[in-house]
Amino acid sequence: MLTQFIGVLLVAGETLLKIVPITIALGIVFAVLTHWSACNPAGPWWRKREIMTDITYWFMIPLGARFVRIGLLIVGAALFFGIQGTQPLIDFYENGHGPLSRLPLWLQAGLFLVASDFLNYWNHRLFHGSRLWKYHAVHHSSEELEWISAARFHPINLFLGSVAIDVVLLLAGISPNVMLWIGPFTTAHSAFVHANLKWDLGPFRYVLASPVFHRWHHTSLEKGGNKNFASTFPVLDLLFGTWYMPKDELPEVYGIDDRGFPEGFAAQMVYPFRQ
Repeated sequence: MLTQFIGVLLVAGETLLKIVPITIALGIVFAVLTHWSACNPAGPWWRKREIMTDITYWFMIPLGARFVRIGLLIVGAALFFGIQGTQPLIDFYENGHGPLSRLPLWLQAGLFLVASDFLNYWNHRLFHGSRLWKYHAVHHSSEELEWISAARFHPINLFLGSVAIDVVLLLAGISPNVMLWIGPFTTAHSAFVHANLKWDLGPFRYVLASPVFHRWHHTSLEKGGNKNFASTFPVLDLLFGTWYMPKDELPEVYGIDDRGFPEGFAAQMVYPFRQ
């Protein structure tokens, strides 16, 4: 038991140590970019209201997601493949399994990125439905949208969304080694699309999600709040009729209709269960 506890602490410490330099780098980059190319008038990101709430999410959510992802992969290996024990699990997942694992790693990474974005698109639309919205409302609650708001997710939203989709694709045989590429890209790009930047990527607006594209998604429902569901590839919104980026106009107001939505992390964790 003591050995397992120490192992958990080591994994937690390793995760947090990775987050700190990434946070510092992103904070500097977006402070500079926002100063010169802000979408909406605002002070530095670290002076935004609810900054401590966003920082708590920024560190706690990746930590929780890692443990849940590992737990689900262990359960999945036991249920679907009859694999148990530390070393057999390591051997099973180390380089993936089945036909997908025999593809070049770069191709596996590409398949993972495309498949996960397609699944996340439809999952995202589900969370905008009446039954699941109360969990997703946490992500939309920030009225001063900044790069660090990217991690503001209720655990149920996260675990039934991107974490579950990651697990499905890894169980399908894709090597976990793709996460060495996908992980940093996802973190940086998620921060990028939430940043206070007036960038729409011009002719590449249909290729990769931009800050303007995603900021429309964080506006009110009568504007673009029920559009632009793709996390990475906006072509999905074009294909399924949910694209929204009006020409020569920038989003201005963000947040949700519930004026009584709490500001603190703990209160936001409880919020969906009070609805």
